[in-house]
Amino acid sequence: MSNDDSGLLFPTAPESDGFVSGSGDGLFDGPIDGEDDGELKPLLGDDYYMRAALRCAQQAADAGEVPVGAVAVKDGLIIARSWNQVELLKDATAHAELMLIASLPQIVGDWRLDGIDIYVTKEPCAMCAGAMVNSRIRRVIFGMRDPRCGCAGTALDITGFPGMLHNVEVTAGLMEEECKEMFQTFFRTVRANARKKKS
Repeated sequence: MSNDDSGLLFPTAPESDGFVSGSGDGLFDGPIDGEDDGELKPLLGDDYYMRAALRCAQQAADAGEVPVGAVAVKDGLIIARSWNQVELLKDATAHAELMLIASLPQIVGDWRLDGIDIYVTKEPCAMCAGAMVNSRIRRVIFGMRDPRCGCAGTALDITGFPGMLHNVEVTAGLMEEECKEMFQTFFRTVRANARKKKS
């Protein structure tokens, strides 16, 4: 974990205990577990970036967090990645998307995140969708739809609400089955462990 000038905690490198990575100069900062050797791949399809988000979600699951992972992409390069940190930070707002967005101004040098796409394994909630609108994210690509709380078009449409100063382009359901399977596996394990503790 590191402190920026504001005193806020921002996890840093993938090889540490941190959950957000960004080199600070806008460059791709290397692979994480299961990724390639760090070669820059600027012209890849959406599936490539969602697989990177799934690897982040697995990092969350391994840490006992709800398995949501996210990556930020600019000009075809992954410039930052994050996963849920609610339990680690004891902070209900420490969702993958929000932590990612908070790290990006340090990387791109502006709070306006024009031209940046976010790939996330689960549809953003109201808080995260609102942050995407306010920070002017270009596009959000999510995996698993959330019929109860999803705010990128499923339960509510904050990302495309008429009258907002900015609308976020949405691509829904990318690799949805893979994202859903990871989510369901995590909660099956949580329930099984809870039953064991009771018995």
